[in-house]
Amino acid sequence: MKSNIVIFWILTAYFVLLAAVYTIWNMSVHGYPEWAGSTAILLSGGLTGFIAFYLGLVKKKQGGVLHEDRLDADIDDGDPELGEFSPWSWWPMFLAFGASMVVLGLCVGFHFWLSFLTLPLVIVGIVGWVYEYYRGHFAR
Repeated sequence: MKSNIVIFWILTAYFVLLAAVYTIWNMSVHGYPEWAGSTAILLSGGLTGFIAFYLGLVKKKQGGVLHEDRLDADIDDGDPELGEFSPWSWWPMFLAFGASMVVLGLCVGFHFWLSFLTLPLVIVGIVGWVYEYYRGHFAR
């Protein structure tokens, strides 16, 4: 965790320095700053700063070294129960297909009709995935 924090602080300093160099370079070449690139690079530095700050807070609140950070830890030391996942379920693939068709209809040439026709697939996919353990052979 500590190395991640250091890496993100280094990235923050790098992006802020790069934004300054980029802005000065554009001013010397063109006579005016290029605002889109300068702002994007500076905001990238801000985002990495947010991540570094957040990781620092998490490290401070956790109160010790995690299993993942110890060099002598085994794989199953930090292995909590994450939930129940169905390896045989087709609903995630159905939902991904429906969602990709909705987004494709919005992105490619504004074919809103494709989005409206495939939106029910997304709803059916969500309902099917949520309620797959409530009916059929695997009902509880």
